[in-house]
Amino acid sequence: MSVSIDNFADLGYDVAMKQSQILTTIQDAGLSEKGALVYFALLELGGAFPSRVSKHTKLKRSTVYEVLDDLAIKGLVSELEKRGKYFYSIEHPKRLLHFSQRSIAKAEEQYQKLQEFLPGLEGMYAGITNKPKVSYFEGTDGVMEIYEDHISGKKKYEMIGFVNIAEIMQFLPEKKYRDYVRIKEKLGITTRGILPDTTADRAYEKTAYMAASKKILPQVRFISKEEFPWKGDITIYAENKVSIISFDQQKVSGIIIESETIHRMMRMIFELAWKGALVK
Repeated sequence: MSVSIDNFADLGYDVAMKQSQILTTIQDAGLSEKGALVYFALLELGGAFPSRVSKHTKLKRSTVYEVLDDLAIKGLVSELEKRGKYFYSIEHPKRLLHFSQRSIAKAEEQYQKLQEFLPGLEGMYAGITNKPKVSYFEGTDGVMEIYEDHISGKKKYEMIGFVNIAEIMQFLPEKKYRDYVRIKEKLGITTRGILPDTTADRAYEKTAYMAASKKILPQVRFISKEEFPWKGDITIYAENKVSIISFDQQKVSGIIIESETIHRMMRMIFELAWKGALVK
């Protein structure tokens, strides 16, 4: 539940806005949303039984009991037995100020302790080996970032992957893909790819690499599009990266995984598939 003007729907707009601002200030003192709402209800009502607080705040009665107990422990409300039931009222508002000061002091103390322990935590984190980093990208602009990452390094390397050229050429503007190939050529990035056996993919070199020099023309092999249909792109690249892109028309998306272990594993899978694929 969020604290908002909706909690004061029966009041005039200006009054409701003022009430909402006061409520937000109470919450900022360190109370939860529900805690602030119950505290403010008691302030408005001048004290009340839990059943009335529940009706006033539109919170479940069981929730109100839990919140009142918490506020009582914090010293912000007092409870008095009336007619066999507990009646609650707030303590002087200065108690709320003191509670906020204590919360700030405790937070600062915890922050200082964390600062002291941070070097040790960082050392332990650095000692974790083979922890993969996964970055998620969504939409056309997001997936474009993945292709840009393929050519963002300064070193030459061999790019390998499972590629559906027909899907890529529909997704990437022709100029973008030509620029992509041009930068690969500049960096000396060579390519091996496994493609679905289609007319469009067999024309790979003439479409995507028509302006490239022969030294970076991809080595390609093919697999049956009927047995292995896919609408995506898996690229093993750089020294430790794997990108996976889905060309789902409803939601184009992709990820980049940074992990030497996963990179080596995916390279082995590719080599296994390469041996069984059809030579052009």
